[in-house]
This record gives sequence, C-alpha cells and structure tokens, in this order.
Amino acid sequence: MKVSLTRRYKFAASHRLHAATLSEAENQRIYGKCNNPYGHGHNYEVLVTLTGPVDPATGMIANLGELDPFVEQHVVEAFDHKNLNEEIAEFRDVVPTTENLCAEIFRRLKSFRPAQLERVKVEETSKNSFEIVAEPGASARA
Repeated sequence: MKVSLTRRYKFAASHRLHAATLSEAENQRIYGKCNNPYGHGHNYEVLVTLTGPVDPATGMIANLGELDPFVEQHVVEAFDHKNLNEEIAEFRDVVPTTENLCAEIFRRLKSFRPAQLERVKVEETSKNSFEIVAEPGASARA
C-alpha cells in the first residue's frame, strides 16, 4: 500500500524578475511590475508531498520529527526573508520566477528518506501556484 503525506511550510522572500539576456524594454514588457528595480516580496506557501509504504512498526510513511527539520533547514531557513536574486546562489544567473523557485525547492528536498518526494507546490499568491511532480517511474532521489 502506498500512502501520500502533504505538509505545508511558509516563508517570506523578495525577488526581481529580470533576465540579463533581455533589454530593459523586453524585461519591462515581459515581467511588468515584477521587474521593479527594487524588487517585491511574497509570503510563499510550500506544500511538500511524499509517498511511500506505511512502516508496519511506526504506522507512518515518514516521521514528521525528521521531515520538518529537514525542510526547515533546506528551504525555510535558506529562503526566509532573503532577496532571492542577491542572496541565493542558484538565482544569480537564473530568473527567480516561482517556477524556478519550485524547481529549486524540489531539488533541495529530493534526498529526504525514507519516503519519496512526489511533488512540490509553491503558492505565490491567492491566484498563482506552481507545482512540480516527480516523473512517473523515475526516482526523485536521483
């Protein structure tokens, strides 16, 4: 039997959507107000879904006492109250769109054991959310 567990985490961060390879006019046209030179912030919510068999000894697929500190260290502490463009190395040359943020969070969490990371969903606003789902048949632990 395979069971899924979804846990919600929150952090606040700022970013500017700006691609160095585009002109100022193109950046403004593509990113609009999100291209503000001073940046802007969001209160992000991250939903982490793990899947796996239920351990017969514990009755759980993952111990929240292990999962929570793992996510806190690799995501919440890493991103909370940070300027993604300036303080997160992975976004120095990559536009920190929420799509890219979602992919980076997935990359940072895929080594959690014993359950397998199935999906990461990042809610940027009440209107926007982005989700990455592990490829069927592929190990998210690669």
